[in-house]
Amino acid sequence: MIRHFALTAIAAAFTFSAAPAAAQDMSLTPAVENVESTNEQTRQLPIRVNFDMQEDRENILLLDLSTGERVAIRLVPEWAPNHVERIKTLARDGFYNGVPFHRVIDGFMAQTGDPTGTGQGGSTLPDLEEEFNMLPHVRGTVSMARADSEDSANSQFFIVFYPRFALDRRYTNFGRVINNMAAVDAIQRGEPPSNPTRILQASIAADNVPQVMPSQTPQREERITLDMLNAAGNE
Repeated sequence: MIRHFALTAIAAAFTFSAAPAAAQDMSLTPAVENVESTNEQTRQLPIRVNFDMQEDRENILLLDLSTGERVAIRLVPEWAPNHVERIKTLARDGFYNGVPFHRVIDGFMAQTGDPTGTGQGGSTLPDLEEEFNMLPHVRGTVSMARADSEDSANSQFFIVFYPRFALDRRYTNFGRVINNMAAVDAIQRGEPPSNPTRILQASIAADNVPQVMPSQTPQREERITLDMLNAAGNE
């Protein structure tokens, strides 16, 4: 009888412990499915950047700098479609013409895209929702600047001098320098620099716009408005 009681107790113990284990397995299902979905999305992202200047010229941003150099940036719509579209729109509108690199930190990055040169301005277009991705911020990465809100990117962007993985999944990585990184390295440092390097002209390679040299600086068509001056500051 004692033996029967012991066996019954053991059976009851296994029965009791089995139910919570099954419940825990079921509670993990949504998390597992979410991870699998994220992994599938990640697998669909192009990892390698196309450095061929003759291919997909619709997604190459050209920056003619006040140093007389031209920098080419590969835009990757698959990484951040809305951010790439914004950059192309502003470039074609002449928004970036004459804009300085107003925040340049040695060993970190060079930031531009504010026509006021104060770090407080942007375009009159609405702010963008974040499009964070898993692509790392390596040397030559081009990423969107923003204020405290994740959905506050507008027109400012920065180019990374050296890898900064702490920026990953916190700022929208949308492209990579594919030609003349040396010219980016030579951008004047400062916050702001006393004599800032400027973007004389930004254009899209597919439009075949001739390079502008320092003696041929184009005029900005868009006026700096009070709204720009009062816009939330980008970091």
